[in-house]
Amino acid sequence: MRILIAEDDRVLAQQIKDVLSANSIVADIAQDGVEAQFRAETETYDLVILDLGLPQRDGLTVLKSWRAKGVDVPVLILTARDSWSEKVDGLDAGADDYLTKPFHIPELSARVRAMIRRRAGHAKPLFTKGNVCFDSRNSQVTVDGMPINLTAQEVSVLSYLFHHNNRLVSRAELSDHIYEYDHDRDSNTIAVFVNRLRNKLGNALIETVRGRGYVIKIPE
Repeated sequence: MRILIAEDDRVLAQQIKDVLSANSIVADIAQDGVEAQFRAETETYDLVILDLGLPQRDGLTVLKSWRAKGVDVPVLILTARDSWSEKVDGLDAGADDYLTKPFHIPELSARVRAMIRRRAGHAKPLFTKGNVCFDSRNSQVTVDGMPINLTAQEVSVLSYLFHHNNRLVSRAELSDHIYEYDHDRDSNTIAVFVNRLRNKLGNALIETVRGRGYVIKIPE
């Protein structure tokens, strides 16, 4: 999963990024409204954390512009403003949730995970196929109840495929959702990660549709 953190407080933005990375969620940081607006309009994100008090262009203006242009990425608003009317304005402008500063970062992390699950149409944090279980709350993967060690990128690929199970996902789409903005994206490495996952979790978990991508099929 890949998100955008639009926050001008460098220390807070990095703290959020570090906590989310522990859940194998990749994050880009934008420190003003102009950069944030451009990033979300030109890049692919699963969610945006948006501070209302951004310099150059405030968060509410950015949010309204996104929605007017059809950018429908889920948005979690951060605000130091405790006025209920400003929260209402944000939600009415198209935000999906909000937190008032100061807040506990573990709570923000839990809200991010829940929003990503809901966006993908899932209510529960556990994803299971056969003897493989993925817990999106802590990125733990088990086979027959035994924990399996995966790299961060392997977890990112597995998480995205589980969240979008029963849907064909191309290599290009996976690349867009597991690498940061300035990372050299090579969709060919996705095949390497998938092969490693099969070696660790079994060949039956991820199916390949030749020339089109990958899918985890879970009976509904």
